[in-house]
Amino acid sequence: MDDMQVTGRTDIPLTEHGVGAIKKLAPEIVGPGKLLDAENLCHVWVSPRQRAHKTFELLFESLDELPPHKVCEDVREWDYGNYEGLTSEEIKDKDKHWSIWKDGCPGGESVEEMTKRVDGVISEVHEIHRKYFEDGEGRRDALIVAHGHFSRVLISRWVEFPLCLGTHFNVEPAGISLLTYNHRNLKEPSLTGLNLHAL
Repeated sequence: MDDMQVTGRTDIPLTEHGVGAIKKLAPEIVGPGKLLDAENLCHVWVSPRQRAHKTFELLFESLDELPPHKVCEDVREWDYGNYEGLTSEEIKDKDKHWSIWKDGCPGGESVEEMTKRVDGVISEVHEIHRKYFEDGEGRRDALIVAHGHFSRVLISRWVEFPLCLGTHFNVEPAGISLLTYNHRNLKEPSLTGLNLHAL
């Protein structure tokens, strides 16, 4: 499909360019003492779309086994509904004033539905971190392997902004966003890194 087409439900494979990018990136960021250290990973959520699962597998293919993970509909891309497979230009031809950030997607997910879904994922991550920081249980890091619009919504909601402000976060392919807490305080969620190691 054309790179400009929106693809939420459509299960397209990771492109050859994407495969090459992840293979190049993995040795830089995966391994002991690196950004993605399996010893620190408590859990991984992977979108059920094959391009996300392939990304996850390629990232950790150097390990003897994949880190604990679940393939999870909760981290799938925004459901574009009637706009699935269309380009931005084609969508604007239908509704020149449309913005996903305020209108959601007719026949797909609304802003409210997307907010609720992403907030549910964040609650799961917060509970993992609460157990680690307060009870000394589990491991420190959680990883979500997902998609562009989902990731921008995740960043916005993580820092407790309205979903619509996700439009101001530019998420690059193969880039990593680092979401943490200021002062190790769960009540101070922060965006610590954006597009780390993006190609």
